[in-house]
Amino acid sequence: MTPRQQQILHAIVETHAKSTEPVGSLTLSEKFETSSATIRAEMAELERLGLIMQPHISAGRVPTDKGYRAYVNALEPSHADRRHEQALAQRIKSAGEIDRAIKNAVESLAHVTSNLGLGTIGHNLYLSGMASLFQQPEFASGARAYEVARLLDSLEEWLEEAAPNAPISCYIGTENPIGRSSGATLIISRFESPYSARSYIGVLGPTRQNYGPVMGLVQYTGKLLEEALN
Repeated sequence: MTPRQQQILHAIVETHAKSTEPVGSLTLSEKFETSSATIRAEMAELERLGLIMQPHISAGRVPTDKGYRAYVNALEPSHADRRHEQALAQRIKSAGEIDRAIKNAVESLAHVTSNLGLGTIGHNLYLSGMASLFQQPEFASGARAYEVARLLDSLEEWLEEAAPNAPISCYIGTENPIGRSSGATLIISRFESPYSARSYIGVLGPTRQNYGPVMGLVQYTGKLLEEALN
């Protein structure tokens, strides 16, 4: 992939995240100040590489799971809106007790990201934002909603078994061990806690994500919980 193709892929991911619609060559030609024909040629190569796809005839393109992975791998660390970080810090630090701190963190992440917020500590699983999750257009079909439910049903056991250890881990679409066809992304951060060898905070949402800020918020929340609980 050339630098320009990478820029076009990033533009498709970010534009699709905001609009929910396939991204056409005209939109990109205006952004890059070049001809639609040039953009179409580059998009054809990205499609050949399996990074984008055309969901139906006469439509623009959307990223594939492989395209999202290439995008995430190239991301620089990102900070979310400072107001969101400050609100998270205030809610977690003022909680006063472990259970409330985790609940506040999960609820705040769900509210800020419009995803499902989730957290685990010990054998307790905390969830918030289920309604927001299933309002996303990607989960309108019963089949995809069922796959998301399957993933959630087995999430706690899978985290305990797999024990992802990176400061931030991102499982995109088919990378998820369960619910591979759900079209969902799990973004999770492990944090240290005296109450459990494996404690996690994160979000579950569609693959159509604003990845940089969401990953930054999840990682930041994990650090806040470490400070609050230790």
